[in-house]
Amino acid sequence: MKKLVALLAFPLFCTAVLVIDGICRSHMRADSVIVIPSSPDRPDPIPEFAGMTFVPAGEFVMGSATSELFRMGEVDEWPQRRVWVDDFYIDVHEVTNAQYKVYLDSTKAEPPFRWENGNYGIGEDGLPVTSLTWEEATLYASFMRKRLPSEMEWEKAARGVDGRKYPWGDSWNPTLANNSNQLMPIMSFPDGISPYGCFDMAGNAAEWVDAWYEAYPRDEDDILPPGIPDRNARFRKRKHVYRGGSWNSFGKFLRCANRESTAPDKKWMYVGFRCAMAPPWVDTR
Repeated sequence: MKKLVALLAFPLFCTAVLVIDGICRSHMRADSVIVIPSSPDRPDPIPEFAGMTFVPAGEFVMGSATSELFRMGEVDEWPQRRVWVDDFYIDVHEVTNAQYKVYLDSTKAEPPFRWENGNYGIGEDGLPVTSLTWEEATLYASFMRKRLPSEMEWEKAARGVDGRKYPWGDSWNPTLANNSNQLMPIMSFPDGISPYGCFDMAGNAAEWVDAWYEAYPRDEDDILPPGIPDRNARFRKRKHVYRGGSWNSFGKFLRCANRESTAPDKKWMYVGFRCAMAPPWVDTR
């Protein structure tokens, strides 16, 4: 009987995703239009995937500059560099409780420990799912034939190509992101979307990414200024990265370049995830 319910629920879930996709596109402002560079392998028009947005290949500014180390930047975000990222798709919003419930009913996986009797609370359908390990997030993404985004993909989707500090620009604005005292439904801050139309890349739920917590590459001339301590000791423990800050973070930690980390088997009530996917024309071997 449960299998039948799951099968019946899946078309409803897909319909909801299509509706959400339409809502997301309706919120994209004129200044969010991205110029897509040409590619010999990319089809025209670009295929659309419900609930996802396309991020074209190209360079972007990743990390924080040396000058930022004296303000809000952290050493683990340094040195700033230009990074090339291939074409990819990324979810326009964080995975919700309702989406994760359909997955649980289909796979009989363990529910988040905060759920009661395998169910989230009444009225919590549209909240980001949290309290999951990195592996649980990865298994969901794989089931959906997607994956977790890399750090580079996540940061590019959040800040675009102009090196902005927040998804909406360079200045912190508490009205554009959720860093209050609790989770809120996805897409509650439409004016805080990223240049590619992604919601809640600052605040609400922080997001697992597919990356170990390691130092960024440095050249011989990348020398820390006097008075700025290195943090190499923090990289010695095997941790995974999560991005974006959350509902219980200060504005500093909601910057696009900010990095946080924890053991991959930890479950935090403020860490969720969104999925990414390589297009069929990109060779991922």
